[in-house]
Amino acid sequence: MDMELSLQTFLIVCPLVFLSGFVDAVAGGGGLISVPAYMIAGLPAHTSIATNKLSASMGTTLATFKLGRAGNIPWKKAIICIVAAIFGGSLGAKLALMVSADLFMKLMLVIIPVTAVYIMRTKSMDRPASEEVEDADSIKYVILAAVIAFVIGVYDGFYGPGTGTFLILLLTGVAKFKLGEANGKAKAINLTTNLSSLVVYLMNAKVLIPLGLTAGLFAIVGNYIGVNLFMDKGAKIVKPLMITVMVIFFIRIISEMI
Repeated sequence: MDMELSLQTFLIVCPLVFLSGFVDAVAGGGGLISVPAYMIAGLPAHTSIATNKLSASMGTTLATFKLGRAGNIPWKKAIICIVAAIFGGSLGAKLALMVSADLFMKLMLVIIPVTAVYIMRTKSMDRPASEEVEDADSIKYVILAAVIAFVIGVYDGFYGPGTGTFLILLLTGVAKFKLGEANGKAKAINLTTNLSSLVVYLMNAKVLIPLGLTAGLFAIVGNYIGVNLFMDKGAKIVKPLMITVMVIFFIRIISEMI
């Protein structure tokens, strides 16, 4: 994609993507920081979402690998969800490309306040990762998990922020997975939706590869620190960080529209 990148763009995006990687490893929802980071730096909506998929994929790959190696991903139950997520993520990305940048920004004026209220009210981010929820292995719950993977996959491909948090909430509350397994499964699904939507964006030349790769390195470091040091410490500092970035993002959108 032919778009000149300034040093200022990297200086805005990379620290915030690092922060998003840390947040994502702790409680999910790192995209609530990383996607606005690209837009705050002045990138168009579609380019921001597409480039974020590249950096997010790099960070999520590390987190998924570490959770998988620790035995937190039930691969047999996750396979059908991964397949569903492939279709969901690619469909969401195709739908996003059909929406004009102007309409996208208007949608953000609704999505951001709603998401902010959700973040402030939800208790899911305050639960320790060791807390257990009833587990269920029946076909019914496996199918429910696959439906969740597809629907959230569409959302992730279309926009994305909050995907990890939404997946954990639904996998524990609806599909009855233990929180530890839900977290691991959510990472596997999220990685799948990131990669499948990234392919669509790459094919449509919407990804700023140098910026995405550089920011991805920062995402990896953020995820690494989050996974290793803060997974069981809750997310008391996460909510204020998310809200702060979203307020900046909201102000930026209003100023551009005025």
